[in-house]
Amino acid sequence: MDKRDYYEVLGVSKDASDAEIKSAFRKLAKKYHPDVCKEADAEQKFKEIQEAYEVLGDENKRKQYDQFGHAAFEQGAGGYGGAGGFGGFGGFDASGFDFGDIFDNIFGGGFGGSSRSTAQQGSDRLMRVRLTFEEAVFGCEKEIKLEVNEECDECDGHGGTGEETCSECHGSGTITSEQRTLFGTFMSKTTCKKCGGKGKTYKNRCSNCKGSGRIIKNKVITVNVPEGVDTGNRLRISGKGEAGINGGPNGDLYLEFVVEKHEYYNRDGDDIYLKVPINITEAVLGTKKEIPTLFGNVVLTIPEGTNTGDKQRIKGKGINKGDMYIIMDVRIPKKISRDQKKLFEELEDTELDDTVIRDFDKFTEKNDR
Repeated sequence: MDKRDYYEVLGVSKDASDAEIKSAFRKLAKKYHPDVCKEADAEQKFKEIQEAYEVLGDENKRKQYDQFGHAAFEQGAGGYGGAGGFGGFGGFDASGFDFGDIFDNIFGGGFGGSSRSTAQQGSDRLMRVRLTFEEAVFGCEKEIKLEVNEECDECDGHGGTGEETCSECHGSGTITSEQRTLFGTFMSKTTCKKCGGKGKTYKNRCSNCKGSGRIIKNKVITVNVPEGVDTGNRLRISGKGEAGINGGPNGDLYLEFVVEKHEYYNRDGDDIYLKVPINITEAVLGTKKEIPTLFGNVVLTIPEGTNTGDKQRIKGKGINKGDMYIIMDVRIPKKISRDQKKLFEELEDTELDDTVIRDFDKFTEKNDR
């Protein structure tokens, strides 16, 4: 089976910097490490990621790979290949090599679960909140219903009474196991199942929280929505996310706003657009029109000879000191009275057409010949 391109494996471009390659490797290695990932092919992906990084993370090997591809490391070229699957990256001897050393150097020590017994902040949560157009423009107080993880009142968050050191992990919170593989001795650490990584157990398990130290409560919180928010804007509520691990703090709650469309106003950033219908008489003769803005009505002077699509700006009547734009929409009547029709027929004999119309009429006559 053909090997995947190493750049594709790490999800980076061919001109990626060393720092970008290392960052990509760290993220993927954490995600697919066999101690963490439960996917069936996690181990295979983990090996593939390591293989890619061993080449792209080394300046000389990367140059060889860019020039010759996988062929640079096939058997006989000082790299991968042969029945064992790895030939040593140009002289590198895999026997007796401890992959734990790689993770100690890259991740700052003890990859594989040793940190699980320490307090960790809980995951953040995302919740979408619908707002009316006016609520988004002017801000508001919004009541949010949510489930929150809180410390159990009955056991004060301990999970039970009669604290004892875990007999399985002896207080470390992790179980260390040794595996001998093709690559050498591989030390792995997993969270102790008996104490859940806490390093301690209790004689009497709390019946209220089932030993977790946390309970879920339904709560209503009041949130102050600031003025001028728009769809996609987020607001962080500290400590209202998922429960922390091993006594760590809760994560945060992020509220993402979805603003409903207004019946008449259209929004573009902080500017507001309003289409105003006027009749043909108002368009021809001009008029004064009362215009509804976000901050009350104003009187707007519409000049003579206004056409559909003409635009006027009302300064400072948008959102957060943005502007408001009035778009004219000249409406032609579908039905008129007999007297009105006579008036239009009289106007037909009047020189009201402009140069654009005359030029177009000349073009039409010429095209008809």
